[in-house]
This record gives sequence, C-alpha cells and structure tokens, in this order.
Amino acid sequence: MTRTYLVTGSASGIGKATAQKLRDDGHRVIGVDLHDADIEVDLTTNEGRAELVSKATELSGGVLDGVLAIAGLVVPAPVTVAVNHFGAVATLEGLRPLLAASDAPRAAVVASLAALESVDDELLRLLEAGDEAAALAHAESLGATANATGSSVLYTTSKLSIARWIRKHAPTSEWAKAGIALNGVAPGVILTPMTAAALETEEGRAALDEGAPAPYGGPAADPKAVANLLAWLTSSENLYVTGQIVFVDGGAESIRRPELV
Repeated sequence: MTRTYLVTGSASGIGKATAQKLRDDGHRVIGVDLHDADIEVDLTTNEGRAELVSKATELSGGVLDGVLAIAGLVVPAPVTVAVNHFGAVATLEGLRPLLAASDAPRAAVVASLAALESVDDELLRLLEAGDEAAALAHAESLGATANATGSSVLYTTSKLSIARWIRKHAPTSEWAKAGIALNGVAPGVILTPMTAAALETEEGRAALDEGAPAPYGGPAADPKAVANLLAWLTSSENLYVTGQIVFVDGGAESIRRPELV
C-alpha cells in the first residue's frame, strides 16, 4: 500500500537516502530542506516552521502516514540547537494532526551516538523546559569551540535533548494513545557531508574512532544503513515499537555502555 511521508533534511545525507529508499519502495515523499525540496523552509524560524505545516497540509491533502525529522546541523553555533531540537519538535508537533488522520501513523527522529558525549547541563535544562530564546542565548555564550570531528557541546546536548523528548512524549495520549508510534535512531559515524571533513584528516578519523569504535561494518557506514531502519520504523509493519532510541553504530554504544540492557 502506498503511504505518504514527509522527510526533513531531504536534500542530503541521511535525509536524502531515506527519501530515496521510501520512493524506491513505491511511496510518496514530500521533501523538506533549505533547497532542492518540495517544501523549502528554514526550520530555525517560527515563520519557516509555520510554513512547513501549511504547505505540508496542502501537499498531503491533510493526511501524513509518516513524518521523519532528519534535518540537523553539527556547526558550533546556536543554529545547531535551533534545528536539532526546536526544529525537530516543531516538525513533530506541528504535523501530528496530519499523522492522526492516518490509519497507521508513524514518526521518527534522528538523534546521535554523540548524545553519549559530554553535554552542557544548563543548556540541557533549557531545552527540556522548551525555552528557545534562553537556550539560544546560552548557546551563544558557550562559544564556538568544536573538536576534531567538528562536533561541539551544542550538538551533543541538542541530540541528547531530542532523544529524551522522544522517550518522554512517545507513551503519552497525544502519541501512543492516538496510535502514533514515535521512535528515534542514533547513528554512529555515517558517510555524509556532516562527517566528510573529519574523515579527511588523521586527527578527525582518530577522534571519530575513539568516540564511535565500530567493530561491525567499519569506521563509517553508508547512509542507507540508517535509511533502511527509518523506513521500517515508520512503516505499517511496525506494530509495537515506540519510545525507542535505536543505535545504528556498528556496535559502538554496546562497547561504551556494556552494562545497559
């Protein structure tokens, strides 16, 4: 059965691979990005988020079977917080009524293995409180320091916060009780424009390997590895999985946290 999906970040990386996977499977995909997409909006702004909902409603006819919030940034600047957390939340909350109109609604978000790294506690508190203005101001005060992989505390904190948001909201009446499955994936090192610079240098590759050792599949995976999982999580075949953060990392998380079950 053909389903209608909306994919943010559809112009590159995991978003592009996921949109292509869904189309190859015979589904309709509404792509969202800053460029080269069906809906071209800036998810860091309230105007862009409102336009996303308006255009998605128009293009979908009021029904979405799947929403995949994949758009993300790794730059050491407040815009990373705006996209990775608040943009994702606005996408999910804004489009939830369209999902509720589906017979088999599913949603998924891309978090990250980097959520296991050091975070800023105050920024995390502000993100979880939903205070975007204060969170962006605090992010600005933290400065623009990035490590050898291009990551920063803004990235790690925003990815942890969105993962926690999924866990908190998935079992609620607005999601689970409404029949909408909500899950997240946490990729390790994936071959995307976001990781390209780090993979080009010895220092960057060493830093990536230290944080994400991958005995299964090598140091970096093709975006298709994540796209395939996202496609299943948001398919009608997913009958009972919700509230989960599934690591797609070649075994890195199990190495770092072997005591967890």
